[in-house]
Amino acid sequence: MTHPDTTATTTVPEPPGAPAASPAIPPAVRNALLALVVGGIAAILDSTMVTLAIHTLAVDLDSATTTIQWVTTAYLLAMAVAIPVTGWAEARWGGKRVWTAALLVFVAGSVLCAVAWDESSLIAFRAVQGFGGGLIFPLMQTLAVRAADGKASTRLMAAVSMPLALGPILGPVIGGLILNWLSWRWLFLVNVPLVAVGLVLAWRFLPDDRPSASAPRARLDVVGLALLAPALTGVLLGLSQLAEDGGLWHPGVLVPLGAGLVLLVAFVARTLRPGSHQPVVDVRLLRLRSLGGASAVLFTAGAAMYAAMFLLPLYYQQLRGESVLAAGLLLIPQGVGALGARFVVGGLVERFGARAVTAASFLLAAVATVPFAVAGPGTSPWWLGAVLFVRGIGIGAVIIPPMSVAYQDVPRADIPHATMNTRITQQVGASFGTAIVAVALQSLLDDGATRAFQGAFWWAIALTLVGLVPAAILPARSRAAQVG
Repeated sequence: MTHPDTTATTTVPEPPGAPAASPAIPPAVRNALLALVVGGIAAILDSTMVTLAIHTLAVDLDSATTTIQWVTTAYLLAMAVAIPVTGWAEARWGGKRVWTAALLVFVAGSVLCAVAWDESSLIAFRAVQGFGGGLIFPLMQTLAVRAADGKASTRLMAAVSMPLALGPILGPVIGGLILNWLSWRWLFLVNVPLVAVGLVLAWRFLPDDRPSASAPRARLDVVGLALLAPALTGVLLGLSQLAEDGGLWHPGVLVPLGAGLVLLVAFVARTLRPGSHQPVVDVRLLRLRSLGGASAVLFTAGAAMYAAMFLLPLYYQQLRGESVLAAGLLLIPQGVGALGARFVVGGLVERFGARAVTAASFLLAAVATVPFAVAGPGTSPWWLGAVLFVRGIGIGAVIIPPMSVAYQDVPRADIPHATMNTRITQQVGASFGTAIVAVALQSLLDDGATRAFQGAFWWAIALTLVGLVPAAILPARSRAAQVG
């Protein structure tokens, strides 16, 4: 997301559809980004660490694996409920206050999870965490854009998406260390100091943007929320149960998925109907080429990213017999590649355009996943580490171009709605991708573990290549490439 240029230079008008150039980020915006990144990293780390702990939690709490999986599912569903209310909450109380409240809800849920006494209490407290996380992720994006005066640049989006890069690097390692030498309860307690620092930085650096006392109070679209929240919950719940419940036609999948889709259609129809109400999430903005194309890309990027994130730890632990800690360490190259991509992708977008960089990133990620689709238990870990690094570059670069162009046609007042559209599509895409490869893995196990993982990775590759279709909607060339 770009910021206003403070230099006294003559500027060349942007051609239609070109992403914004990326001048240096001003100090005030940098400070706001620091507060957002430090606050947001706890939620990203938490999700990557807890995924590694499912087996440990099942043993320590004497729970069935199918039950303890709800530790992850409850978090996901609570996020789905929280995301649609962020725009209204920000308009009602101001972004800084809602951000602070989100961090407090998240850290309260973390402490409660750490003192959970059985599977049911842990699942319930994870839902509290998930609600806080569901507020945190869209607010990070919205507040970053607001700090940058409502404009977008690749440098800003690379910075605000930094937790997404650091999570895969630090999460598995920290989680593995904790599970090796400490109680699983410390997976949640490590969030406390991170959030404490994030709260101090937010108090210090985020601008006070509360509405004036004379401003009209934002009204919550209760009917829309009553349609959208259970719609997203049903869709995500159905997708999450796809592998466990025996396929699409099992009632545990079909009922929530079908009900969710029906409610989603009802919500969209109500939103598109002419009227004076302000929808809880304005899907009409998806008609804008910038936001519609970016949202479609982020759906496929979420599917591609999380499909492999689901498979890779299982591959190292189940097929290659690695410990939790070793699996976390072996995944570091992918995170390093994703982090490194954020330092170069801005210049590439300005030179070649969002469309070309996004398409190249999808292709790079797909090609770098092929070695896992043909690998066996004896394949060199050094070779796999090298291709993971390359895959990390592709996955790390693919998110930033669509995020940097998503807001260019969006009115400033609609930034929160644009953010919620991108977050929802990415979240549903992540669940869709995970469900597809989980079903593929489960259905191919009769052919042996090696064949099952190979087949599942081919599905992950296919999901990645599908991203080339919506990438064609993004702007072709940047201003820098056309003018200079």
